[in-house]
Amino acid sequence: MADLDNASKDQDTKDYHLDLPQRTEGFFLKGCGNLDWGMKNRLASVFNPQSGKTVMLAFDHGYFQGPTTGLERVDVSILPLEPHCDTLMVTRGILRSLMPAGTQKSVALRVSGGPSILKELSNEQIAVDIEEAVRCNASALAVQVFVGGEFETQSVINMTKLVDQGQRYNIPVMAVTAVGKELARTPRYFRLATRMCAELGANFIKTYYTEEGFETITACCPVPIVIAGGKKLPEPEALKMCELALKQGAAGVDMGRNIFQSPNPVAMIRAVRSIVHDGETAEKALQMYKDLGGRVS
Repeated sequence: MADLDNASKDQDTKDYHLDLPQRTEGFFLKGCGNLDWGMKNRLASVFNPQSGKTVMLAFDHGYFQGPTTGLERVDVSILPLEPHCDTLMVTRGILRSLMPAGTQKSVALRVSGGPSILKELSNEQIAVDIEEAVRCNASALAVQVFVGGEFETQSVINMTKLVDQGQRYNIPVMAVTAVGKELARTPRYFRLATRMCAELGANFIKTYYTEEGFETITACCPVPIVIAGGKKLPEPEALKMCELALKQGAAGVDMGRNIFQSPNPVAMIRAVRSIVHDGETAEKALQMYKDLGGRVS
């Protein structure tokens, strides 16, 4: 009974902070407040909790394009960029063979695939199972969704199956809206594609920026949107696209070719980062790019 006696004596010396109510923190990403702790924790490794934004570096192109320009040697072109991004969008093959296991960057793992550029691209299947994603320590699962494509339903069901598996293991799903050559890249199309993905459970979505009406896409999508860089643009145009997308509701960028195909990729990703996390204008970011030795292509 000695311990009980001592506990009683210690009661008066303990401070329970009775005048300080317990704080209940909200979550910083829209549409994610009701997710489980593990899911939020992984999302907080993809998106910077201070800025609420992300700079994702996409270099998963080889899963259907092979060694595209700028990715002939991933160890040479991508590893120097790793310190400057928040998240690596990568295939499991490149992750295991080339990425240092000591990286502190989160991983958005490409988990859909199948056809090459020689075939119908919308005919993708789930190419990585959830246990493999766990072994790769993935913070997000990236899956292509071909709204309006020949295999639209198949790609949507790929996504919903991954959403179910991701919920089981608390790994968020990033739906990537793919646009075939026959489809117009209009706000109306992207409102449809992003809203479908969100309604069916995607936790965040990668889509394209549109010069008109992009704010309507982000407004009607209940989860975060990050923009794809798309084809290589001159550096001033790519940086301006980043600035406008952020101002119009994007939660970050997932860029590849506009970074690793730039004449100075390190300078370019640092310039992009200054817009996303520091709120710099495209003009100031371009000056940073030039000051770091970059030239406009």
